[in-house]
Amino acid sequence: MTVDRRTVERLYFEDVPVGVTFSTSGRTIGDGDVSQFAGLTGDYNSLHVDEEYARSTPFGGRIAHGVLVQAIANGLTTRLPLLIGLQEALRGLLSVECRWPAPTRIGDTVHVDYQVLEKSLTQSGTKGVVVEQRTALNQHGQTVMVSVSRLLVACRSEAAGR
Repeated sequence: MTVDRRTVERLYFEDVPVGVTFSTSGRTIGDGDVSQFAGLTGDYNSLHVDEEYARSTPFGGRIAHGVLVQAIANGLTTRLPLLIGLQEALRGLLSVECRWPAPTRIGDTVHVDYQVLEKSLTQSGTKGVVVEQRTALNQHGQTVMVSVSRLLVACRSEAAGR
């Protein structure tokens, strides 16, 4: 399902719900995704592009780049109505922390559970910091990536002052 940003209500810091989990649709990570990512980034680590080598590792075969999985997880969440509504209020990405507790294999289908963990006003009171978490899970329900990001988001008062 694609949500048109023109039909979603514009949202601000005050509208961000803490503790509510939103789930995305799934996306299968294909061989082409891994090959194109390797070409785009120059990351030709044998674990990602050489099946013979990868079979000899504890993974038993090629796996997707962790940062590719993170990028796909970010892309899946951008279609959530909450994030579409916040687009015009976003003022910046302050930080990202990421971990990969399990590999994503070529052919895995991932979806993302998205949740705002906390939010706080900045000293100016015209913006706030939103701490969000993306948890990517494969088709078996296994967590393959967790990222926590801090976003700077405008309050209604900032938007009204423009």
